[in-house]
Amino acid sequence: MRPFIKCAIGAAFMAALSYVPLQAHAGLFDDDEARRAILDIRTKLEAMQHDVDAKLEAKADKSSSLDLGIQNEQLQQEIAKLRGQVEVLTNDLANAQQRQKDFYVDLDNRVRKMEPQKMTVDGKEATVEPSEQKSYDAALALFKAGEYKDAGASFSEFIRRYPDSGYAAAAQYWLGNTYFAQREYRSAINAQQAVVKNYPDNPKAPDALLNIASCYTELKDKPAAKKTLQTLVAKYGDSPAAETAKERLAALK
Repeated sequence: MRPFIKCAIGAAFMAALSYVPLQAHAGLFDDDEARRAILDIRTKLEAMQHDVDAKLEAKADKSSSLDLGIQNEQLQQEIAKLRGQVEVLTNDLANAQQRQKDFYVDLDNRVRKMEPQKMTVDGKEATVEPSEQKSYDAALALFKAGEYKDAGASFSEFIRRYPDSGYAAAAQYWLGNTYFAQREYRSAINAQQAVVKNYPDNPKAPDALLNIASCYTELKDKPAAKKTLQTLVAKYGDSPAAETAKERLAALK
C-alpha cells in the first residue's frame, strides 16, 4: 500500500508543476513577483511530500488502509488548491506578457514616427524628416488659409533650413505664389525664376513660368509676358501649363 501512495503523491506533485504552460514558463523571469510565488508553491509541495513520507514511515506498521486513504485525500485537496494558484499566476503572467508586448509595439510605432520616411514628392523618391514634413505642411496650411505673409515667411524659413529637401522646389514655388497673392510681382518673378533655374525637371517648373508670365501681365509688360509663354511652350510642350500658355499667346495676338 505504501509504495502505491508514494507513487500517487509523486505523480500529483509532478502534475502540479507541469501545469504551467511552456509559454508562461518562458516568461517567468520577466515577472519577479510571479516567479517567487510559483517557487513558493513548489516549496510547499516538496515540504508536503516530505511530511507525508515521514508520517508513512512512522506509521508504517500501525496505520490502517483507512488512515492512508484519508491522508491521500487531504493531499489531493491541497494539490488541487495549489494547482488553482498556479493557474491564476499563469493567467497573470500571460496578461503581463501581452501588456509588455503591446508596450513595445507602441514604442516601436512612436520611434518609427520620429525616423525619416521615404516617400514620393513631385514624382521623385525622397527621404523626409518628420520635422521637415511638419514644417512644410504648416506653411502650406497658412497659404490655403489666405495668410500669405505668414505663409511666405514660413516657406522662406523652410528653404533656409532644408535646402536639399524633396519639398524644396515646391516650397520655392509656393513662396512665389505668396508674393503674387500680395501683388508683389517683382518678388514673385524672382522666386519663380529660382524654381525654373534650380529645378528645371520638377513638375512645378512649367507652372512657375506660367506664374512669371502672369506677373509680367500684371506689370503691363506684354513683350516679357509673351516671351515667357513662348519659352514655356518650347521647353514644356507636353505639360498642362503649356496648353494654358498657348491659349494666352493666341489672346495676345
